[in-house]
Amino acid sequence: MRDIIGMNWSWWSIFVVLLIATAWDIARRRVPNWLVLPFLAAGPILSGIRHGLSGVEASLGGIAVAVALVGPFCWLRGMGVGDLKLCAGIGAWLGPGELVLALVITAIAGGVIAVSYAAWHRSLGRSLVGTGDLVAGLFRGKSRVVRQISLDNPAALSIPYVPAIAIGTVFVLLTSHG
Repeated sequence: MRDIIGMNWSWWSIFVVLLIATAWDIARRRVPNWLVLPFLAAGPILSGIRHGLSGVEASLGGIAVAVALVGPFCWLRGMGVGDLKLCAGIGAWLGPGELVLALVITAIAGGVIAVSYAAWHRSLGRSLVGTGDLVAGLFRGKSRVVRQISLDNPAALSIPYVPAIAIGTVFVLLTSHG
């Protein structure tokens, strides 16, 4: 969906939310509800105003894609729920098709950031094994190994993920809208 809400208004709204969320996540390792919940709610409302029922459907489809693709990683505690809410908000503004592309680019950016971060902390091997265990956990359900590498474990090496989400989203905004 090329333009659910309107390019100029939506681009800058998304960009400002991503900028604030990125700074907050880097500083505090959280994504604040006061930022993402209004952003998430505004997507279907503004899309409905601009495009009627089809806009609302596209926004809800974007939210559903976020829940389907990011939700399992939250369930395994490999990502925070704030990341899921932010992705759902982005999906509500962009729609499902552009969100899928944004999440693919996000995964690539997140992988590069994570590998760089792990190499910097001299724990690349352990981190790669943990990532493999997390992905395997998607297929076999939660396990003791997955809990050891989850966000709940303070000893687990983790990165703030909003910068990767921002990279993926801005890439899609720039390539889809010129």
